[in-house]
Amino acid sequence: MKDRRWWKTAVVYQIYPRSFQDSNGDGIGDLQGIVSRLDYLKELGIDAIWLSPVCRSPQDDNGYDISDYQDIDPMFGTLKDMDELIAEAKKRGIRIILDLVLNHSSDEHRWFQEAKKSRDNPYHDYYVWRDGEEGTPPNDMRAAFGGSAWQWVPEVGQYYFHQFSVKQPDLNWENPKVRREIYDMILWWMARGVGGFRLDVIDQIAKEPDKKITGNGPRLHEFIRELSRETFQKGDLLTVGEAWGADTERAKLYSNPDGSEFSMVFQFEHMVLDQEEGKEKWDLAPLPFVKLKKTLAKWQNQLEGCGWNSLFWENHDLPRIVSRWGDDGEYRELSAKMLAVVLHGMQGTPFVYQGEELGMTNVRFPDITWYQDIESINLYRERTAAGYTSEEVMESIYAKGRDNARTPMQWDASENAGFTEAKPWIPVNPNYREINAASQIKDPSSVFSFYQNLISLRKTWPVFVDGDFSLLFPEDPQIFAYTRDDGDTRLLVCANFTGEKAAFHLPAGWEGAGRLIRNYEDAPEEGVLRPYEAFILAIPSHAGELEQNQ
Repeated sequence: MKDRRWWKTAVVYQIYPRSFQDSNGDGIGDLQGIVSRLDYLKELGIDAIWLSPVCRSPQDDNGYDISDYQDIDPMFGTLKDMDELIAEAKKRGIRIILDLVLNHSSDEHRWFQEAKKSRDNPYHDYYVWRDGEEGTPPNDMRAAFGGSAWQWVPEVGQYYFHQFSVKQPDLNWENPKVRREIYDMILWWMARGVGGFRLDVIDQIAKEPDKKITGNGPRLHEFIRELSRETFQKGDLLTVGEAWGADTERAKLYSNPDGSEFSMVFQFEHMVLDQEEGKEKWDLAPLPFVKLKKTLAKWQNQLEGCGWNSLFWENHDLPRIVSRWGDDGEYRELSAKMLAVVLHGMQGTPFVYQGEELGMTNVRFPDITWYQDIESINLYRERTAAGYTSEEVMESIYAKGRDNARTPMQWDASENAGFTEAKPWIPVNPNYREINAASQIKDPSSVFSFYQNLISLRKTWPVFVDGDFSLLFPEDPQIFAYTRDDGDTRLLVCANFTGEKAAFHLPAGWEGAGRLIRNYEDAPEEGVLRPYEAFILAIPSHAGELEQNQ
Protein backbone atom coordinates (compact mmCIF):
# COMPACT_ATOMS: atom_id res chain seq x y z
CA MET A 1 0.00 0.00 0.00
CA LYS A 2 1.49 3.31 -1.09
CA ASP A 3 1.85 6.07 1.49
CA ARG A 4 -0.78 8.58 0.39
CA ARG A 5 -0.65 11.30 3.05
CA TRP A 6 -2.15 14.43 1.51
CA TRP A 7 1.03 16.47 1.64
CA LYS A 8 2.83 13.98 -0.61
CA THR A 9 0.60 14.87 -3.56
CA ALA A 10 0.25 18.53 -2.55
CA VAL A 11 1.78 21.66 -4.03
CA VAL A 12 2.35 24.47 -1.51
CA TYR A 13 2.25 28.18 -2.35
CA GLN A 14 4.27 30.53 -0.14
CA ILE A 15 2.85 33.98 0.53
CA TYR A 16 4.86 36.89 1.92
CA PRO A 17 1.80 38.68 3.34
CA ARG A 18 3.31 42.17 3.40
CA SER A 19 3.75 42.03 -0.40
CA PHE A 20 0.81 39.94 -1.65
CA GLN A 21 -2.34 42.10 -1.63
CA ASP A 22 -3.30 45.24 0.28
CA SER A 23 -7.03 45.43 1.13
CA ASN A 24 -7.20 48.57 3.28
CA GLY A 25 -5.11 51.11 1.39
CA ASP A 26 -2.13 51.40 3.74
CA GLY A 27 0.42 50.10 1.22
CA ILE A 28 0.97 46.85 3.14
CA GLY A 29 -0.46 43.45 2.22
CA ASP A 30 -2.82 41.81 4.73
CA LEU A 31 -4.99 38.78 5.48
CA GLN A 32 -8.11 40.18 3.84
CA GLY A 33 -6.02 40.81 0.76
CA ILE A 34 -5.15 37.09 0.70
CA VAL A 35 -8.83 36.17 1.14
CA SER A 36 -9.63 38.29 -1.93
CA ARG A 37 -7.12 36.33 -4.04
CA LEU A 38 -8.04 32.77 -3.01
CA ASP A 39 -9.88 32.11 -6.28
CA TYR A 40 -6.67 32.88 -8.18
CA LEU A 41 -4.82 30.30 -6.08
CA LYS A 42 -7.57 27.74 -6.53
CA GLU A 43 -7.31 28.27 -10.30
CA LEU A 44 -3.56 27.69 -10.12
CA GLY A 45 -4.33 24.37 -8.41
CA ILE A 46 -2.33 24.58 -5.20
CA ASP A 47 -3.34 22.66 -2.05
CA ALA A 48 -1.86 24.72 0.79
CA ILE A 49 -0.65 28.23 1.55
CA TRP A 50 2.42 28.75 3.71
CA LEU A 51 2.16 32.19 5.27
CA SER A 52 5.35 33.96 6.31
CA PRO A 53 4.91 35.14 9.94
CA VAL A 54 1.68 36.98 10.76
CA CYS A 55 1.69 36.73 14.57
CA ARG A 56 1.95 39.89 16.65
CA SER A 57 5.48 41.28 16.45
CA PRO A 58 7.49 44.51 16.81
CA GLN A 59 8.81 43.62 13.30
CA ASP A 60 12.49 43.93 14.23
CA ASP A 61 13.11 40.90 11.97
CA ASN A 62 10.12 40.88 9.61
CA GLY A 63 7.87 39.09 12.07
CA TYR A 64 10.39 36.42 13.08
CA ASP A 65 10.41 38.14 16.48
CA ILE A 66 7.04 37.11 17.93
CA SER A 67 5.61 38.99 20.91
CA ASP A 68 2.32 37.03 21.03
CA TYR A 69 2.00 33.59 19.42
CA GLN A 70 -1.79 33.64 19.82
CA ASP A 71 -2.60 36.93 18.13
CA ILE A 72 -2.26 38.48 14.66
CA ASP A 73 -0.12 41.55 14.07
CA PRO A 74 -2.43 44.54 13.45
CA MET A 75 -0.45 45.23 10.25
CA PHE A 76 -2.09 42.11 8.79
CA GLY A 77 -5.48 42.16 10.51
CA THR A 78 -7.09 40.30 13.41
CA LEU A 79 -7.71 36.77 14.65
CA LYS A 80 -11.18 37.09 13.10
CA ASP A 81 -9.51 37.74 9.73
CA MET A 82 -7.33 34.67 10.23
CA ASP A 83 -10.38 32.54 11.06
CA GLU A 84 -12.04 33.82 7.89
CA LEU A 85 -8.94 33.03 5.81
CA ILE A 86 -8.80 29.48 7.20
CA ALA A 87 -12.53 28.96 6.51
CA GLU A 88 -12.54 30.51 3.02
CA ALA A 89 -9.42 28.59 2.01
CA LYS A 90 -10.98 25.35 3.27
CA LYS A 91 -14.02 25.93 1.02
CA ARG A 92 -11.59 25.91 -1.92
CA GLY A 93 -9.71 22.81 -0.76
CA ILE A 94 -6.73 24.85 0.45
CA ARG A 95 -5.05 24.51 3.86
CA ILE A 96 -3.20 27.25 5.74
CA ILE A 97 0.35 26.54 6.95
CA LEU A 98 1.64 28.90 9.67
CA ASP A 99 5.26 29.99 10.09
CA LEU A 100 6.25 29.33 13.70
CA VAL A 101 9.37 30.64 15.41
CA LEU A 102 10.15 28.37 18.35
CA ASN A 103 13.88 28.98 18.80
CA HIS A 104 13.39 32.48 20.20
CA SER A 105 10.72 35.05 20.99
CA SER A 106 10.66 38.83 20.84
CA ASP A 107 12.10 40.65 23.83
CA GLU A 108 8.66 42.28 23.98
CA HIS A 109 6.95 38.94 24.65
CA ARG A 110 5.36 38.92 28.11
CA TRP A 111 7.54 35.92 29.08
CA PHE A 112 10.71 37.92 28.54
CA GLN A 113 9.29 41.04 30.12
CA GLU A 114 8.79 38.93 33.27
CA ALA A 115 12.04 37.00 32.87
CA LYS A 116 14.24 40.08 33.13
CA LYS A 117 12.60 41.39 36.31
CA SER A 118 14.46 39.06 38.67
CA ARG A 119 16.22 35.72 38.85
CA ASP A 120 13.36 34.46 41.05
CA ASN A 121 10.66 35.26 38.53
CA PRO A 122 8.85 32.10 37.33
CA TYR A 123 9.59 33.08 33.71
CA HIS A 124 13.30 33.76 34.21
CA ASP A 125 14.27 30.22 33.25
CA TYR A 126 12.22 30.42 30.02
CA TYR A 127 15.35 31.94 28.45
CA VAL A 128 19.08 31.16 28.35
CA TRP A 129 20.99 33.16 30.99
CA ARG A 130 24.58 33.12 32.19
CA ASP A 131 26.28 34.95 35.02
CA GLY A 132 29.01 37.43 34.22
CA GLU A 133 30.24 40.96 34.58
CA GLU A 134 29.07 43.84 32.43
CA GLY A 135 31.44 44.22 29.49
CA THR A 136 32.77 40.65 29.80
CA PRO A 137 30.37 38.24 28.02
CA PRO A 138 30.42 34.53 28.97
CA ASN A 139 32.26 33.71 25.72
CA ASP A 140 33.05 35.13 22.29
CA MET A 141 30.05 33.70 20.40
CA ARG A 142 28.73 35.99 17.68
CA ALA A 143 25.11 36.59 16.68
CA ALA A 144 24.04 35.84 13.11
CA PHE A 145 23.09 39.49 12.60
CA GLY A 146 26.43 40.79 13.94
CA GLY A 147 27.85 41.60 17.36
CA SER A 148 28.02 39.44 20.47
CA ALA A 149 25.45 36.71 21.02
CA TRP A 150 25.21 37.84 24.66
CA GLN A 151 23.29 40.85 26.01
CA TRP A 152 23.74 42.25 29.54
CA VAL A 153 20.64 42.88 31.69
CA PRO A 154 21.57 44.97 34.75
CA GLU A 155 18.29 44.18 36.58
CA VAL A 156 19.38 40.55 37.04
CA GLY A 157 23.16 40.92 36.66
CA GLN A 158 23.21 38.32 33.89
CA TYR A 159 23.58 37.94 30.14
CA TYR A 160 20.91 36.40 27.94
CA PHE A 161 21.78 34.48 24.76
CA HIS A 162 20.47 35.51 21.33
CA GLN A 163 21.53 33.78 18.13
CA PHE A 164 19.93 36.47 15.99
CA SER A 165 18.87 40.05 16.82
CA VAL A 166 19.39 41.41 20.32
CA LYS A 167 15.58 41.68 20.34
CA GLN A 168 15.27 37.90 19.81
CA PRO A 169 16.26 36.16 23.07
CA ASP A 170 16.61 32.39 22.71
CA LEU A 171 14.06 30.22 24.46
CA ASN A 172 15.34 27.61 26.92
CA TRP A 173 14.13 24.28 25.57
CA GLU A 174 15.79 22.52 28.50
CA ASN A 175 12.91 23.84 30.64
CA PRO A 176 9.87 21.52 30.34
CA LYS A 177 7.54 24.42 31.20
CA VAL A 178 8.68 26.25 28.06
CA ARG A 179 8.03 23.18 25.97
CA ARG A 180 4.56 22.78 27.49
CA GLU A 181 3.69 26.40 26.74
CA ILE A 182 4.76 25.87 23.13
CA TYR A 183 2.76 22.66 22.77
CA ASP A 184 -0.39 24.23 24.19
CA MET A 185 -0.04 27.15 21.78
CA ILE A 186 0.35 24.81 18.80
CA LEU A 187 -2.69 22.77 19.88
CA TRP A 188 -4.63 26.05 20.12
CA TRP A 189 -3.77 26.84 16.47
CA MET A 190 -4.61 23.28 15.42
CA ALA A 191 -8.03 23.67 17.05
CA ARG A 192 -8.53 26.83 14.96
CA GLY A 193 -8.10 24.70 11.85
CA VAL A 194 -4.61 25.34 10.50
CA GLY A 195 -3.23 22.67 8.19
CA GLY A 196 0.36 22.63 9.35
CA PHE A 197 3.46 24.55 10.32
CA ARG A 198 6.79 25.66 8.93
CA LEU A 199 9.31 25.66 11.80
CA ASP A 200 11.85 28.47 11.57
CA VAL A 201 15.53 27.57 12.33
CA ILE A 202 14.25 24.54 14.24
CA ASP A 203 17.68 22.87 14.21
CA GLN A 204 18.89 25.58 16.64
CA ILE A 205 16.59 24.80 19.60
CA ALA A 206 18.96 22.37 21.36
CA LYS A 207 21.80 24.87 21.67
CA GLU A 208 24.56 24.51 24.27
CA PRO A 209 26.19 27.94 24.30
CA ASP A 210 28.80 27.00 26.93
CA LYS A 211 30.14 24.51 24.37
CA LYS A 212 29.52 26.94 21.49
CA ILE A 213 26.94 24.56 20.01
CA THR A 214 23.99 26.15 18.21
CA GLY A 215 22.79 23.87 15.40
CA ASN A 216 22.23 20.11 15.75
CA GLY A 217 22.63 20.06 19.54
CA PRO A 218 22.70 16.70 21.36
CA ARG A 219 19.03 16.80 22.43
CA LEU A 220 17.65 18.14 19.13
CA HIS A 221 15.84 15.04 17.91
CA GLU A 222 14.65 14.18 21.42
CA PHE A 223 13.00 17.62 21.60
CA ILE A 224 11.51 17.34 18.11
CA ARG A 225 10.08 13.87 18.74
CA GLU A 226 8.40 15.12 21.93
CA LEU A 227 7.08 18.18 20.07
CA SER A 228 5.64 15.95 17.34
CA ARG A 229 4.14 13.46 19.80
CA GLU A 230 2.47 16.18 21.87
CA THR A 231 1.12 18.18 18.92
CA PHE A 232 1.52 17.28 15.23
CA GLN A 233 0.62 13.61 15.62
CA LYS A 234 -2.76 14.64 17.00
CA GLY A 235 -3.75 15.99 13.57
CA ASP A 236 -3.30 15.47 9.83
CA LEU A 237 -0.70 18.16 9.25
CA LEU A 238 2.07 19.18 6.89
CA THR A 239 5.14 20.09 8.94
CA VAL A 240 8.40 21.34 7.47
CA GLY A 241 11.47 22.31 9.45
CA GLU A 242 13.99 24.88 8.28
CA ALA A 243 17.33 23.14 8.74
CA TRP A 244 20.34 24.85 7.17
CA GLY A 245 22.57 22.32 8.91
CA ALA A 246 20.79 19.24 7.53
CA ASP A 247 22.56 16.57 5.53
CA THR A 248 20.80 13.53 4.08
CA GLU A 249 21.36 11.40 7.18
CA ARG A 250 19.81 14.04 9.46
CA ALA A 251 17.01 14.58 6.96
CA LYS A 252 16.10 10.89 7.26
CA LEU A 253 15.46 11.49 10.97
CA TYR A 254 13.51 14.70 10.40
CA SER A 255 11.30 13.18 7.68
CA ASN A 256 11.08 9.58 8.93
CA PRO A 257 7.99 7.97 7.32
CA ASP A 258 6.85 6.86 10.79
CA GLY A 259 5.83 10.49 11.43
CA SER A 260 7.91 10.77 14.59
CA GLU A 261 9.32 14.21 13.66
CA PHE A 262 8.25 16.28 10.60
CA SER A 263 6.82 15.67 7.15
CA MET A 264 10.00 17.10 5.58
CA VAL A 265 12.70 19.74 5.97
CA PHE A 266 13.99 22.63 3.94
CA GLN A 267 17.66 21.99 3.22
CA PHE A 268 19.74 24.46 1.24
CA GLU A 269 22.71 22.53 -0.14
CA HIS A 270 21.67 23.22 -3.74
CA MET A 271 20.97 26.90 -3.05
CA VAL A 272 24.48 27.87 -1.91
CA LEU A 273 26.40 26.59 -4.92
CA ASP A 274 26.73 29.90 -6.80
CA GLN A 275 29.03 31.64 -4.34
CA GLU A 276 32.76 31.59 -3.83
CA GLU A 277 33.90 28.57 -1.79
CA GLY A 278 34.05 29.37 1.91
CA LYS A 279 32.74 32.90 1.46
CA GLU A 280 29.42 34.70 1.81
CA LYS A 281 26.45 34.53 -0.53
CA TRP A 282 27.38 38.02 -1.78
CA ASP A 283 30.67 36.71 -3.21
CA LEU A 284 29.21 35.67 -6.52
CA ALA A 285 30.41 32.72 -8.57
CA PRO A 286 29.04 30.95 -11.67
CA LEU A 287 26.65 28.07 -10.95
CA PRO A 288 28.60 24.77 -11.07
CA PHE A 289 25.86 23.07 -13.07
CA VAL A 290 27.20 19.51 -12.90
CA LYS A 291 27.47 19.85 -9.13
CA LEU A 292 23.89 21.14 -8.96
CA LYS A 293 22.64 18.01 -10.75
CA LYS A 294 24.60 15.66 -8.53
CA THR A 295 23.51 17.46 -5.35
CA LEU A 296 19.82 17.24 -6.23
CA ALA A 297 20.24 13.61 -7.35
CA LYS A 298 21.90 12.75 -4.04
CA TRP A 299 18.92 14.09 -2.07
CA GLN A 300 16.49 12.27 -4.38
CA ASN A 301 18.28 8.92 -4.13
CA GLN A 302 19.25 8.94 -0.47
CA LEU A 303 15.78 9.89 0.84
CA GLU A 304 13.94 7.48 -1.45
CA GLY A 305 11.68 5.27 0.71
CA CYS A 306 13.14 6.52 4.01
CA GLY A 307 12.39 10.24 4.02
CA TRP A 308 10.78 13.00 1.98
CA ASN A 309 12.11 15.98 0.05
CA SER A 310 10.88 19.54 -0.13
CA LEU A 311 11.35 20.99 -3.61
CA PHE A 312 11.97 24.71 -4.07
CA TRP A 313 13.89 27.29 -6.07
CA GLU A 314 12.60 30.42 -4.33
CA ASN A 315 11.41 31.76 -0.99
CA HIS A 316 11.23 35.08 0.86
CA ASP A 317 15.00 35.00 1.50
CA LEU A 318 16.15 34.00 -1.99
CA PRO A 319 16.38 35.83 -5.33
CA ARG A 320 14.06 35.09 -8.24
CA ILE A 321 15.14 31.86 -9.89
CA VAL A 322 14.56 33.03 -13.48
CA SER A 323 17.05 35.85 -12.88
CA ARG A 324 19.41 33.61 -10.94
CA TRP A 325 19.73 30.45 -13.04
CA GLY A 326 17.54 31.20 -16.04
CA ASP A 327 17.44 34.16 -18.41
CA ASP A 328 15.19 37.04 -17.39
CA GLY A 329 15.62 38.73 -20.79
CA GLU A 330 15.06 37.11 -24.19
CA TYR A 331 14.29 33.64 -22.80
CA ARG A 332 12.42 34.62 -19.63
CA GLU A 333 9.29 32.55 -20.30
CA LEU A 334 11.12 29.53 -21.72
CA SER A 335 13.68 29.43 -18.91
CA ALA A 336 11.00 29.94 -16.21
CA LYS A 337 9.11 26.95 -17.62
CA MET A 338 12.31 24.89 -17.90
CA LEU A 339 13.18 25.49 -14.25
CA ALA A 340 9.64 24.48 -13.27
CA VAL A 341 9.90 21.21 -15.22
CA VAL A 342 13.20 20.27 -13.57
CA LEU A 343 11.85 20.91 -10.06
CA HIS A 344 8.31 19.56 -10.32
CA GLY A 345 9.44 16.37 -12.02
CA MET A 346 11.33 15.25 -8.92
CA GLN A 347 10.07 13.36 -5.86
CA GLY A 348 8.96 15.56 -2.98
CA THR A 349 6.52 18.33 -2.18
CA PRO A 350 6.96 21.36 -4.46
CA PHE A 351 6.81 24.87 -3.01
CA VAL A 352 5.93 27.76 -5.32
CA TYR A 353 6.83 31.25 -4.07
CA GLN A 354 4.39 34.05 -4.91
CA GLY A 355 5.04 35.37 -8.42
CA GLU A 356 7.28 32.45 -9.38
CA GLU A 357 4.31 31.10 -11.35
CA LEU A 358 4.37 34.34 -13.40
CA GLY A 359 8.12 34.33 -14.01
CA MET A 360 8.63 37.41 -11.84
CA THR A 361 12.23 38.67 -11.90
CA ASN A 362 14.82 40.29 -9.67
CA VAL A 363 14.62 44.06 -9.36
CA ARG A 364 17.39 46.62 -9.95
CA PHE A 365 16.48 49.71 -7.93
CA PRO A 366 18.56 52.83 -8.75
CA ASP A 367 20.52 52.90 -5.49
CA ILE A 368 20.66 51.56 -1.92
CA THR A 369 18.17 54.15 -0.61
CA TRP A 370 15.37 52.27 -2.37
CA TYR A 371 16.06 49.04 -0.46
CA GLN A 372 14.23 47.95 2.70
CA ASP A 373 16.00 44.76 3.79
CA ILE A 374 18.30 45.33 6.77
CA GLU A 375 20.68 42.62 5.52
CA SER A 376 21.32 44.45 2.23
CA ILE A 377 21.57 47.86 3.91
CA ASN A 378 24.13 46.57 6.44
CA LEU A 379 26.10 44.86 3.68
CA TYR A 380 26.27 48.09 1.68
CA ARG A 381 27.52 50.06 4.68
CA GLU A 382 30.11 47.45 5.70
CA ARG A 383 31.51 46.73 2.24
CA THR A 384 31.75 50.32 1.05
CA ALA A 385 33.55 51.14 4.33
CA ALA A 386 35.93 48.24 3.59
CA GLY A 387 36.85 49.68 0.19
CA TYR A 388 34.43 48.00 -2.21
CA THR A 389 32.99 50.34 -4.84
CA SER A 390 29.29 51.15 -4.70
CA GLU A 391 28.87 49.43 -8.09
CA GLU A 392 30.48 46.20 -6.83
CA VAL A 393 28.23 46.04 -3.77
CA MET A 394 25.09 46.84 -5.75
CA GLU A 395 25.85 44.00 -8.20
CA SER A 396 25.83 41.59 -5.25
CA ILE A 397 22.55 43.04 -3.96
CA TYR A 398 20.99 42.92 -7.44
CA ALA A 399 21.91 39.22 -7.60
CA LYS A 400 21.22 37.97 -4.08
CA GLY A 401 19.39 40.65 -2.06
CA ARG A 402 16.24 39.48 -0.26
CA ASP A 403 14.17 42.41 -1.54
CA ASN A 404 14.19 40.68 -4.94
CA ALA A 405 11.55 38.34 -3.52
CA ARG A 406 9.72 41.01 -1.56
CA THR A 407 8.61 43.49 -4.21
CA PRO A 408 4.79 43.50 -4.47
CA MET A 409 2.93 40.77 -6.31
CA GLN A 410 2.29 41.82 -9.91
CA TRP A 411 -1.46 41.41 -10.41
CA ASP A 412 -2.15 43.64 -13.42
CA ALA A 413 -0.88 46.61 -15.45
CA SER A 414 -2.64 49.29 -13.37
CA GLU A 415 -0.71 51.61 -11.06
CA ASN A 416 1.27 49.70 -8.39
CA ALA A 417 0.48 46.45 -10.25
CA GLY A 418 -2.93 46.12 -8.58
CA PHE A 419 -1.22 45.49 -5.23
CA THR A 420 -2.37 48.71 -3.52
CA GLU A 421 -3.99 52.05 -4.18
CA ALA A 422 -1.54 53.71 -1.78
CA LYS A 423 2.22 54.06 -1.85
CA PRO A 424 3.52 50.48 -1.44
CA TRP A 425 5.84 49.74 1.49
CA ILE A 426 8.51 48.81 -1.08
CA PRO A 427 8.42 49.90 -4.75
CA VAL A 428 6.92 47.62 -7.38
CA ASN A 429 9.28 46.08 -9.94
CA PRO A 430 9.03 48.42 -12.97
CA ASN A 431 8.43 45.47 -15.33
CA TYR A 432 4.94 44.81 -13.91
CA ARG A 433 3.22 46.10 -17.05
CA GLU A 434 4.81 43.25 -19.04
CA ILE A 435 4.78 40.60 -16.30
CA ASN A 436 1.49 40.28 -14.39
CA ALA A 437 -1.21 37.76 -13.53
CA ALA A 438 -4.04 39.40 -15.50
CA SER A 439 -2.14 38.99 -18.77
CA GLN A 440 -1.33 35.33 -18.09
CA ILE A 441 -4.40 33.67 -16.55
CA LYS A 442 -6.29 33.21 -19.84
CA ASP A 443 -3.18 32.72 -22.01
CA PRO A 444 -2.60 28.99 -22.59
CA SER A 445 1.06 29.62 -23.48
CA SER A 446 1.86 31.69 -20.33
CA VAL A 447 4.14 30.76 -17.46
CA PHE A 448 1.04 30.68 -15.20
CA SER A 449 -0.72 28.16 -17.45
CA PHE A 450 2.43 26.06 -17.58
CA TYR A 451 2.58 25.89 -13.76
CA GLN A 452 -1.14 25.07 -13.75
CA ASN A 453 -0.50 22.13 -16.09
CA LEU A 454 2.49 20.87 -14.10
CA ILE A 455 0.49 20.97 -10.86
CA SER A 456 -2.34 19.08 -12.54
CA LEU A 457 0.06 16.41 -13.84
CA ARG A 458 1.37 15.74 -10.33
CA LYS A 459 -2.17 15.00 -9.20
CA THR A 460 -2.98 12.81 -12.22
CA TRP A 461 0.13 10.64 -12.41
CA PRO A 462 1.16 8.71 -9.25
CA VAL A 463 4.69 8.23 -10.64
CA PHE A 464 5.49 11.86 -9.72
CA VAL A 465 4.95 10.92 -6.07
CA ASP A 466 6.07 7.29 -5.98
CA GLY A 467 8.62 6.80 -8.76
CA ASP A 468 12.30 6.31 -8.05
CA PHE A 469 14.83 8.73 -9.53
CA SER A 470 17.78 8.08 -11.86
CA LEU A 471 20.04 10.88 -13.11
CA LEU A 472 21.06 10.67 -16.79
CA PHE A 473 24.10 12.28 -18.42
CA PRO A 474 25.58 13.32 -15.05
CA GLU A 475 28.64 15.04 -16.59
CA ASP A 476 26.83 16.84 -19.41
CA PRO A 477 27.52 20.60 -19.09
CA GLN A 478 24.11 21.67 -20.47
CA ILE A 479 21.49 18.96 -20.07
CA PHE A 480 19.59 18.08 -16.88
CA ALA A 481 17.81 14.78 -17.52
CA TYR A 482 16.46 12.06 -15.29
CA THR A 483 13.93 9.23 -15.21
CA ARG A 484 11.17 8.42 -12.73
CA ASP A 485 9.80 4.86 -12.50
CA ASP A 486 7.12 3.42 -10.18
CA GLY A 487 6.90 0.02 -11.88
CA ASP A 488 3.77 1.05 -13.75
CA THR A 489 4.79 4.27 -15.47
CA ARG A 490 8.17 5.63 -16.57
CA LEU A 491 8.90 9.33 -17.03
CA LEU A 492 11.76 10.98 -18.86
CA VAL A 493 12.43 14.58 -17.80
CA CYS A 494 14.81 16.51 -20.09
CA ALA A 495 15.95 20.12 -19.90
CA ASN A 496 18.56 22.29 -21.54
CA PHE A 497 19.75 24.48 -18.66
CA THR A 498 21.46 26.98 -20.99
CA GLY A 499 20.74 29.61 -23.64
CA GLU A 500 22.71 27.69 -26.28
CA LYS A 501 21.61 24.69 -28.32
CA ALA A 502 22.69 21.35 -26.82
CA ALA A 503 23.38 18.15 -28.72
CA PHE A 504 20.80 15.58 -27.64
CA HIS A 505 19.36 12.24 -28.73
CA LEU A 506 16.58 10.42 -26.91
CA PRO A 507 17.89 7.48 -24.88
CA ALA A 508 17.10 4.07 -26.31
CA GLY A 509 13.56 2.90 -25.70
CA TRP A 510 11.98 6.35 -25.51
CA GLU A 511 11.38 6.91 -29.23
CA GLY A 512 7.64 6.20 -29.09
CA ALA A 513 6.88 7.73 -25.72
CA GLY A 514 4.01 10.15 -25.21
CA ARG A 515 4.61 13.76 -24.28
CA LEU A 516 3.12 15.03 -21.02
CA ILE A 517 4.32 18.63 -21.28
CA ARG A 518 6.79 20.78 -23.20
CA ASN A 519 7.79 24.44 -23.14
CA TYR A 520 8.22 24.93 -26.91
CA GLU A 521 5.01 24.94 -28.92
CA ASP A 522 6.48 23.67 -32.18
CA ALA A 523 7.93 20.20 -32.82
CA PRO A 524 11.43 19.41 -31.53
CA GLU A 525 14.51 19.71 -33.73
CA GLU A 526 16.37 16.52 -34.59
CA GLY A 527 19.54 15.94 -32.56
CA VAL A 528 19.39 19.05 -30.37
CA LEU A 529 17.64 20.69 -27.46
CA ARG A 530 16.98 24.36 -28.20
CA PRO A 531 17.82 27.11 -25.64
CA TYR A 532 16.10 26.30 -22.33
CA GLU A 533 14.01 23.59 -23.99
CA ALA A 534 12.33 21.19 -21.56
CA PHE A 535 9.79 18.37 -21.73
CA ILE A 536 8.48 15.32 -19.90
CA LEU A 537 7.79 12.05 -21.75
CA ALA A 538 5.89 9.08 -20.35
CA ILE A 539 5.64 5.36 -21.10
CA PRO A 540 2.58 4.33 -19.12
CA SER A 541 0.24 1.39 -19.09
CA HIS A 542 -2.40 3.85 -20.40
CA ALA A 543 -0.34 5.43 -23.20
CA GLY A 544 -3.47 6.07 -25.26
CA GLU A 545 -4.21 9.07 -23.06
CA LEU A 546 -1.12 10.87 -24.33
CA GLU A 547 -0.25 12.96 -27.33
CA GLN A 548 2.21 10.75 -29.20
CA ASN A 549 5.73 12.08 -29.55
CA GLN A 550 6.04 12.50 -33.31
